[in-house]
Amino acid sequence: MLNSILIMTVFKLIQSDYCKYKKYGGHFFAIVFLSQGFWAIFQYRIANGIYRKIRIPIVRHILLLFCLFWQKIVEITTGISIPASVQIGHSFYIGHFGGIILNGNAVIGNNCNISQGVTIGISGIENKRGVPVIGNDVYIGANAVLAGKIRVGNSVLIGACSMVNSSIADNAVVMGVPAVVISNHGSKGYI
Repeated sequence: MLNSILIMTVFKLIQSDYCKYKKYGGHFFAIVFLSQGFWAIFQYRIANGIYRKIRIPIVRHILLLFCLFWQKIVEITTGISIPASVQIGHSFYIGHFGGIILNGNAVIGNNCNISQGVTIGISGIENKRGVPVIGNDVYIGANAVLAGKIRVGNSVLIGACSMVNSSIADNAVVMGVPAVVISNHGSKGYI
């Protein structure tokens, strides 16, 4: 997945995110000026491009400092925290704003949707300590928490208010605290 991110330019990634928002019925004005999720993703794409591609140390540090202030402004106004070091594939969509926290080491695949209140964070002890790696075409419902050194497969649907702390196979639908598999219908129709 990282290779596909490096191959795509920052502009193409922003365009893929914009097209995803447009797919859900947004118009240019509403997406660019009224969608807090798009603001957060736009800021992240610029910061991540600098983080991954600028190699001149002094220039990189100055630009990343600017991006950090920009991130904090977006975080305060939208309630969405996406550090520059997160790895997010193309066509990323945040359905609603507020309470979204992503750990700086999180990895999220292509064509994923997350809802408000989602936390993707670090958990565990010793060799089980880590951050989730999330596959492609994953839908994460409102107020879900994903924590620990786990893998979430492709086409997974995570129900609202679920606590995911163990790995999930492809095409699973999970919900609950802790989350358990309730079907194998996947995220088709949600993304």
